[in-house]
Amino acid sequence: MSEIPAYLRNGYITPEELFSIIPRPSEERLRKRPVAIPECPQEIPCAPCREVCPTNAISMPTPNDLPIVDYDRCIGCSLCVQICPGLAFFMVHYVGDKARITMPHELLPLPKRGEEVILLNRVGEPVGRGKVITVVPREKSKGDTPIITVEVPIELAWEVRAIKVVRE
Repeated sequence: MSEIPAYLRNGYITPEELFSIIPRPSEERLRKRPVAIPECPQEIPCAPCREVCPTNAISMPTPNDLPIVDYDRCIGCSLCVQICPGLAFFMVHYVGDKARITMPHELLPLPKRGEEVILLNRVGEPVGRGKVITVVPREKSKGDTPIITVEVPIELAWEVRAIKVVRE
């Protein structure tokens, strides 16, 4: 019997575990434009990301295969982030000394463009503060979940996967 991977035992995947499963995009590519990052380590029957991709950048020979993104073909449209029912796709883009992370956001309240938010890591712990760059409300998303882009310190690009809105 094989050992259960740590990400299944823990309920989240670390960047190190992720990049042992999928290739990591080069810094040059990350600086060019946003790129889709699938954080989907389980072979489950699901393929909306592959179906919605306008450039066929996401390959999955069968619906049970892990999605693999051809980073050179990805145009950064974020449709995969919007459509993923498992909330397992993110976009990452390096801009100067910051990173812009596009992610699903299911919690209320929905942040506003320009708002400062608390950045949360994969476990839900606060790791810093960031600024909301864009908000795509559920009504305008291709899926059922609002999508936000938040600007974070570049060193947190692979840690931040959620935010907390704090209003007084």
